Amino acid sequence: MDRAIFEDLDVVIVGGGICGLATALALHRKGMKSVVLEKSESLRAAGGAIAIQPNGWKALDVLGVGSKLRPSTILLQRIREIFLNGSKQQEEIISYSNIGETRWVKRSDLIEALAQDLPLGTIRFGCKIVSLKLDTNTSFPILQLNNCTTIKAKVLIGCDGANSVVADFLELKPKKLHSSCGVRGFTYIPNGHGFAPEFVQTIRDNTMLGLAPVTNNLAFWFVNHQWHPQDLKAFKDPKIIKQMTLETMKGFPKKMIDVVQNCDLSTLTFSHLRYRAPWDILLGQFRKGTVTVAGDSMHVMTPSIGQGGSVGIEDAVVLARCMARKFHANNDHKIFKGQKIIEEAMDEYVNARRMRLVKLSTQSLLVGSLLDSSSLLVKLIILVLLGALFRDKFAHARYNCGCL
Repeated sequence: MDRAIFEDLDVVIVGGGICGLATALALHRKGMKSVVLEKSESLRAAGGAIAIQPNGWKALDVLGVGSKLRPSTILLQRIREIFLNGSKQQEEIISYSNIGETRWVKRSDLIEALAQDLPLGTIRFGCKIVSLKLDTNTSFPILQLNNCTTIKAKVLIGCDGANSVVADFLELKPKKLHSSCGVRGFTYIPNGHGFAPEFVQTIRDNTMLGLAPVTNNLAFWFVNHQWHPQDLKAFKDPKIIKQMTLETMKGFPKKMIDVVQNCDLSTLTFSHLRYRAPWDILLGQFRKGTVTVAGDSMHVMTPSIGQGGSVGIEDAVVLARCMARKFHANNDHKIFKGQKIIEEAMDEYVNARRMRLVKLSTQSLLVGSLLDSSSLLVKLIILVLLGALFRDKFAHARYNCGCL
């Protein structure tokens, strides 16, 4: 029988994904020790690639890992948007020189780069939260784990993704299901794919295929389309996912269909897209006591503007900066003085992030709805809103979250 263990820790981060590891690294750079609780038995290397836009690279450079990732990626030069309408094809080309550095990075490479710079023992694997409550005497969070360990933390940061235990503890509004779903995968071409250094978006009716080279031999692609009840059977079987995706792509250029046809089945993922509504982010209470959230736990959004990963890294930088400003640690940087100081630091972090996240979630939701809607009137309304609210549609990518 396992013996019960009790620990008293300063900073506990729930979730060892991109945001959780970035937060731990940001705190480490500021001399603050943290423990990351990850429910998996190893680093979560599964997943596709994520677009890192200029704002994301600025945050990664602040963390000191940007230079590790650039050599294994391709710097994109432009976006090519292709609109298919029957036999007609229209194209629009947007140069990245007007936006800034953009590359697609394998999620596993990013996870490993963040983890490598953390002190040994920072990440604890196989740790799942059984219960979470506030101590009746100190109001600090107490976590009961699956391995009979009880942890009392002075600071608790939930970076445990869209299905966040910590977000539920904060009683945040439930996430909403979007009317679209997405398939992601890699295609490896041993002799080189020959694709130009560009991100290609091809749209036909309510279906969009995105394609980007990651390395000279590896291409990442995704297909977003309207959700249908029959899609439920595709969730776990990669062969079915592939077949249904190919059926969805009828009418697309053969070269793009071939990329999906030749994909690595083991990399295929299928998901019903979810998001936290902009008004819920605007009004949400993202702190209770000394507990807060970051990344998808705070602001999961549709992938329409490609900011999910980068914004989580921004959260990490801003949170660590706010904590460093407010906290007065003793000489070994382990013990924080006072619950009030911690709460003030978290409030500063939430206030610093809120409007940035409201804008991103609004733009992401509008762009995703534009693709998904079949009504010309609805499309017109969305276009008007986008033009009024986001005249510079790439302003989000030029954002700078600042230094630690």
